[in-house]
Amino acid sequence: MVQAWNDSVPIYRQLRDRVVAMILDGELPEGEAVPSVRQVAVDYQINPLTVSKAYQDLVDEDLLEKRRGLGLFVREGARTRLLEIERRRFLREEWPLLRARLARLDLDIGKLLNMGDA
Repeated sequence: MVQAWNDSVPIYRQLRDRVVAMILDGELPEGEAVPSVRQVAVDYQINPLTVSKAYQDLVDEDLLEKRRGLGLFVREGARTRLLEIERRRFLREEWPLLRARLARLDLDIGKLLNMGDA
């Protein structure tokens, strides 16, 4: 499994964001072990130190926990906390830009949302 990386964002950050997405999407449920550093490094063909940095960021954010001799696991409550964090970030950073773009293009969000029902 080879991942296409974006050159404008550090790989460890992209990997961290991928793990966050997996937690939010339910691919990594709370209490489940995350793939080992070695396995991720092989799968994505990246340096194990890069994987360790991404995982350490998630430990520092209290989303993953180290269990001695067992590895890293998704913390209980991680998904709920991530939803709260990501919603706030979306509303602060992305929504104003999206709202402005919709207005600039004279698009009605209600009509857009109903387009999926047609």
